[in-house]
Amino acid sequence: MATVSSLQSANHTKLVLDFLAYLEFERGLARNTLDAYRTDLLQFGQFLDAHDAAAQGADGPLISEFLTGLADGHDGRPPASTATIHRKTACLRSFYRHLRREGVVSDDPTATLSAPRRGRKLPRVLTRGEVTRLLAAPAGDDPASLRDRALLEVMYACGLRASEAIGLEIADVDLEQQIVKARGKGSKERIVPIGSSATAAVRVYLAGGRPALVHASNEAHLFVNYRGGSLTRQGLYKIVRRHAQTAGLADRMSPHTLRHTFATHLLAGGCDLRAVQEMLGHADVATTQLYTHLSSERLKDVYFKAHPRATA
Repeated sequence: MATVSSLQSANHTKLVLDFLAYLEFERGLARNTLDAYRTDLLQFGQFLDAHDAAAQGADGPLISEFLTGLADGHDGRPPASTATIHRKTACLRSFYRHLRREGVVSDDPTATLSAPRRGRKLPRVLTRGEVTRLLAAPAGDDPASLRDRALLEVMYACGLRASEAIGLEIADVDLEQQIVKARGKGSKERIVPIGSSATAAVRVYLAGGRPALVHASNEAHLFVNYRGGSLTRQGLYKIVRRHAQTAGLADRMSPHTLRHTFATHLLAGGCDLRAVQEMLGHADVATTQLYTHLSSERLKDVYFKAHPRATA
C-alpha cells in the first residue's frame, strides 16, 4: 500500500511535468531553462516530503524556509549563491501562478515572497583599439584564419551570443541587404544589421575559406570546424581565447565580451536604448539599461583623465 509521502511525491511530480509541458509547448522556453526548472521543482518536492507537506498546501513561510535553507546551506551542501536563489524564487513564482490558473490552488503563496537582491557586476568591455587588435589577430590567408576573422567580425558587428553565432546558417546572412537573422533564447528570431567590415570578411571567408573546410555539400551552418561540421561552443571559446591571447587580451576576454562591447559602443555612440534592446534580443529593457550605466562609467573615466580641472 502506498504511503502518504509516496502519494504526495507522485502528485508533485505530475504537477511539475504538467507545468513543464506548459512552459515548453505554450511558452516555448528553451531546453536549458526547462531542465533548470525541473531540477529546482524536484528539489522543492523533496523539501516538501521532508516536511510532510504538498505543493497545494505550502504557504509563504514554508516556501521562505526552503529558500533560506538553500541560502544558509544544509545537508552538507555549501550555501547557494544569490543568483541561484533568485532563479529558484522566480521558478516557484511561475509554478504557483500556473497552479492558480489551473485551479489547483486558490491562493498564490509566493505573491508576497521576496527574493534576495542580486548585485550585478558590470561586464568587461573592450576599447575600440582593443577591438581592432583582436579582429586583426587572425592574420593569415589560410581557411581557418579567414573563418576566425569573419566569426569575430560578425560577433562584434551583431552582438551575437555564442549559441547564436555557432547556430548561424548561410541562409541567415543576407550580405546584399546587410542583415543577419539571429535565433536567440527560446528560439526567438530577430533581425540585426551587419556592417561593411563584417560583410567583407564573410564574403572572403565564403569565397576562399569555407569551401576548403566543408566536406559535405548539405552542411548549412556558416561557421564550420576542421572536419566540416558546425562549430561547438567549446570550439568557439577556443577560437576567441586563442586570438585574444595573440592580441594581449587573454585575461579579460570571452565570447560574451564581444556582445557586451557591441552594446556599450552603440550606446556610447548615441544609439537609442530601445534599438539596442531589439538588436540584443532582450525581453526586458532593464537588462539593456545595464549598458547605459557602463557607458556612463566609461565616459566618467575619460572625463576625469582628460579635463584639466576635473581633479584637484
